[in-house]
Amino acid sequence: MKLDLGQYRVSCAIDLDGVRAIQRLRHRAFCRNQPDELDRDTFDDRCTHVSVHHRATGMLVGCFRIMIIPSGADIDASYSAQFYNLSALNTYLGPVAELGRLCVDPKCSDPEILRAAWAGLAHIVDHESIRLLFGCASFRGTNPAPYNDCFRLLHRGHLAPQNHAPTVKSAQVVLFDDLRDQPFDPKRAQAMMPPLLRTYLLMGGWVSDHAVIDTEMQTLHVFTAVEVDKIPSARRRLLRAMA
Repeated sequence: MKLDLGQYRVSCAIDLDGVRAIQRLRHRAFCRNQPDELDRDTFDDRCTHVSVHHRATGMLVGCFRIMIIPSGADIDASYSAQFYNLSALNTYLGPVAELGRLCVDPKCSDPEILRAAWAGLAHIVDHESIRLLFGCASFRGTNPAPYNDCFRLLHRGHLAPQNHAPTVKSAQVVLFDDLRDQPFDPKRAQAMMPPLLRTYLLMGGWVSDHAVIDTEMQTLHVFTAVEVDKIPSARRRLLRAMA
């Protein structure tokens, strides 16, 4: 895959040097403290790594990884399955795909970078006939208090359908139901929502009923998924036009 979109080029890493560059970018973006300055794990070897470069300078400005899984029967091989019981998705007909480590260089603020990444993702989803796209949407830090408005909003309108709902697997979680009777500020909730999660929700996505406290990555994350054939038609046309 190679897509030229305005100032940016989206392509798949084809060698170890390309993957290492992506891992260095992830290290900076996620404020990791690894001696080799690489953000990497055992799941990297199972994924396709996609980069966004500035066409004029060649600078790597964004990236993500995607793991294509033949069907829901194999979903326990995913990164997300470490943290969530995904057995309700075992009967989901595939292929399905896990999106992970989506990030933009901290020195770059152009929103077109994220749009270019989504265009690359849309190309892969179409080309591979992906039916379910899922992943962990992350909130920075491990203190849930600043994000309670977000969690209340998710609980009120965006929970997974019961037949697909992930259940608790991790020891440290924030249950949205515990917050349901508290008032919340919808504007603050939208402002605090991570861009990736906001995009999922605009496409009709749904979430788990709890957030996981991830002390290794120093984040709170929420399982998030979107069923591709249920994306609103206008949004689907926009994504395909970008790709």
